[in-house]
Amino acid sequence: MQQFQRRDKPAARESNQLVFGTRAVMEAIDSGKEIESLFVQRGLSGPLFAEFKAMVKEYDISYQQVPIEKLNRITRKNHQGIIAVISPITYHNIEELLPAIYEKGETPLLLMLDGVTDVRNMGAIARTAECAGVHAIIVPKKGSAEINPDAIKTSAGALYKIPVCRHDSLGKVGRYLIESGIQLVVSTEKTQDSIYDVDYAMPSCIIMGAEDVGVSDDLIRISDKLAKIPMFGEIESLNVSVSAAVVIYEAIRQRNLPSA
Repeated sequence: MQQFQRRDKPAARESNQLVFGTRAVMEAIDSGKEIESLFVQRGLSGPLFAEFKAMVKEYDISYQQVPIEKLNRITRKNHQGIIAVISPITYHNIEELLPAIYEKGETPLLLMLDGVTDVRNMGAIARTAECAGVHAIIVPKKGSAEINPDAIKTSAGALYKIPVCRHDSLGKVGRYLIESGIQLVVSTEKTQDSIYDVDYAMPSCIIMGAEDVGVSDDLIRISDKLAKIPMFGEIESLNVSVSAAVVIYEAIRQRNLPSA
């Protein structure tokens, strides 16, 4: 019988671009690298660490304090208690992107993801959004799926093409969009109104939430429309990536109706 040599699979994070060591991470930040995740060992102190903390505060970069065991699982090399995961994409700012959409004479169609943490769902949603011509995806800095090789692969490369905007507060972004003439349409079961009752021909931002908790109350309170996908089977729920596709393509269908 033929013998096969076993190949140990590398840890998931090993496929990401890692920068580790205090000085190396600081140099990466200072050079403008997009930081996807930043892990810091609990209990670090000293003048260099104080300099590091001042830098991440200046650049508005959040980090997770973790035990050294987690850092050692990410890499066995000398990380000095600090590891950064470099994002494979460049993030955008919706306040800079939206005026450019209007200047082109286009009607904005945006997608906001509130608490979608599964990387494969993120990738699948991005693939649909890019295919449909959605102008941008908006995500929070905390509580969102990491844009890593799995997300890129699932998106079939769409995450390299569609602008992804990352912001501290989705509530603030939502209020900015309203002031900019964008209607907020929340996909939720907490309504009797259907997605087919919404006029997506006007500037719109579709908001999808996590499968377990849905869209946050803060966003629901300021939204213009609540809309649900009609369900006729016994399960009465869809994966968030499928739900996003249904709503996005209803918007596209309406926008491509022949003029009366």
